[in-house]
Amino acid sequence: MEAIEPAYGTTTLLLIAAAAVAVLLFLIIKVKLHAFVALVLVSVLTALAAGIPVGDVPDALTFGFADTIGSVALLVGFGVMIGRLLEITGGAQVLADTLIARFGEKRAPLALGVAALLFGFPIFFDAGLVVFLPIVFTVARRFGGSLLLYGLPTAGAFAAMHALVPPHPGPVAAAEALEGDIGLTLLVGVPVAVVSWYVGVMLVSRVLGRRVYVDIPDVLFGRVDEENDETEGGGTGVRTRTAPAFTTVLGVLLLPFVLISFDTVFATLTTAGVIEEGATWAESLMLLGNTTVALLITVLVAIVVLGRRDRSMADISTIFDRALGPICSIILITGAGGMFGGVLELSGIGEALSNSLSDLGMSLILQAFVIAAVLRVAQGSATVALTTAAGLLGPAAAAADLGSFQISLLVMAIAAGATVLSHVNDSGFWLVSRFFGMDVKTTLMTWTVMETTLGLTAFGLSAALWAVA
Repeated sequence: MEAIEPAYGTTTLLLIAAAAVAVLLFLIIKVKLHAFVALVLVSVLTALAAGIPVGDVPDALTFGFADTIGSVALLVGFGVMIGRLLEITGGAQVLADTLIARFGEKRAPLALGVAALLFGFPIFFDAGLVVFLPIVFTVARRFGGSLLLYGLPTAGAFAAMHALVPPHPGPVAAAEALEGDIGLTLLVGVPVAVVSWYVGVMLVSRVLGRRVYVDIPDVLFGRVDEENDETEGGGTGVRTRTAPAFTTVLGVLLLPFVLISFDTVFATLTTAGVIEEGATWAESLMLLGNTTVALLITVLVAIVVLGRRDRSMADISTIFDRALGPICSIILITGAGGMFGGVLELSGIGEALSNSLSDLGMSLILQAFVIAAVLRVAQGSATVALTTAAGLLGPAAAAADLGSFQISLLVMAIAAGATVLSHVNDSGFWLVSRFFGMDVKTTLMTWTVMETTLGLTAFGLSAALWAVA
């Protein structure tokens, strides 16, 4: 669905968006209305208030909802299946024990974060987070303390790689819009992402983890000992079964990493002209690397190498049924968050802001950060903010006759602005909130703060390099 011609000026649209967020927070935090109901209700009211024609409101609502849930539902569903098999077969425990043995107890959060940085190179944020959750929960249960000490470094690592490093779609699209070099953007993005993660996520998570206690939720995967009676015929469950080997568990985790890299790498090479567009062999490998297909293949492999070691297919189906049930709420709330962001996008607020911010009379790199940040806050989607800001800055960047390195830094600044201040109009906000079992207020105090420090650190590095470039 295309954006609707704005019915009001920028100021009015901003006031409507601010009022919508305020009402949503009031309904969820004060009234205690269920987040899914509140998001749908506020989305309807916002669409009407923003001047979207009554006949177009249903399409406006389904625009963001369908786009979000179409990807999230499959990724979360397959991810939870993989995670539950890792959990109940002891695979997550094996991997956690190995990480702790190599890095030590005090460095457990660092170990999780470094692993997520590596796995996050080709894997999208939501898919990587779901697959890593059982490992995070296992480590957190073993050592105690707030889940944030272990969860934020992991989630923040996936967020940093997704926002800043090609071949993820956001930085690739921004580099193309600015006519930059994707390879150089990759070389710049990796160190910026790693340093930004350590300063803006790792160090910040230590402070947040000490100040805010978040218990390990049982709603997503349940506890391992609850599976003791899950098999047919009164099986004794995981306690009497032999855990899989570390290499087996690592292989299951590496499989989606390898498969998804087919899609991201070959798509990038095709865009760069290295591979002929439409080549059948490349498209076949890219199909295997499609995130949904890659996770489906991983589920099938996990069934064979983990589940079928000492369980029947009937047992595994029962395990999957029990794992999928609790995530319905997560999927619906995340989809409704996408609905709210989609309504704000279609209302014309992004276009109105773009027109008013396109000539701010400040340095180009600061302008890039500010435009992307305002767009991010206004409509929620980091990808939309990133691509829109890059499109706006394209003419100015061309007129400034920037070098390839400066264009890469400009991409980093845009990505940094598109990262900050994740809040209730961002579907990723709800994904983290539900996965970590946090209420809205706690998520704003932790995830929103961490995303902001991550983005600010990335911009600080970009601006410092820009000054000496």
